[in-house]
Amino acid sequence: MIKQNEYARRRRQLMRTAGEGAVIILRAAPERVRSNDVLHPYRQDSDFLYLTGFPEPEAVLVLCTEDKGGRAILFCREKDERKEMWDGPMIGLETAMADYGMDEAHPIGEVEQRLPELLQDRTRIYHDLGKDPAFDTRLIGWLNEFRGKPRRKFHAPEEIIELGHLVHDMRLYKSRAELTAMRRAGRISARAHVRAME
Repeated sequence: MIKQNEYARRRRQLMRTAGEGAVIILRAAPERVRSNDVLHPYRQDSDFLYLTGFPEPEAVLVLCTEDKGGRAILFCREKDERKEMWDGPMIGLETAMADYGMDEAHPIGEVEQRLPELLQDRTRIYHDLGKDPAFDTRLIGWLNEFRGKPRRKFHAPEEIIELGHLVHDMRLYKSRAELTAMRRAGRISARAHVRAME
């Protein structure tokens, strides 16, 4: 099992690689409808899971590179007792910070309001382009809005860079904990195949 200090180390490494003045934005995988109001079992986006260990949908991770190691900000669902009766326990904001090592956690409903402020005075944005075209359009719209302000008091990001190549390069190199988990998964799979053959 991967511990939270390893997820935090991965986030710090990614921020160092992105460099000073960057902001990194990564969205959780959406839920998929199977039939009417029945959903497929949820599977988190692999890159999002690699950086957070966070298993829920409707979440956005924002990493702001700064002098003192950077900030990890998670936008996620708030706990909702009524929804939990049907869908099971939800993580919520406090647990996102305490158990998942986030510096800040905000309701997912506030991402449209808070994210443009987090983009100000950043030189570049790293984002998983193409996964959510509607969000890509909003992101470009914010940048155009920044550039259209004649007397703005902040620097607007100059470019959006595809995030995948940074994260995927990191994922090629396995830590000791990852190798242990992979070996365990391999042993379980091998035993299952042997039992099936028997």
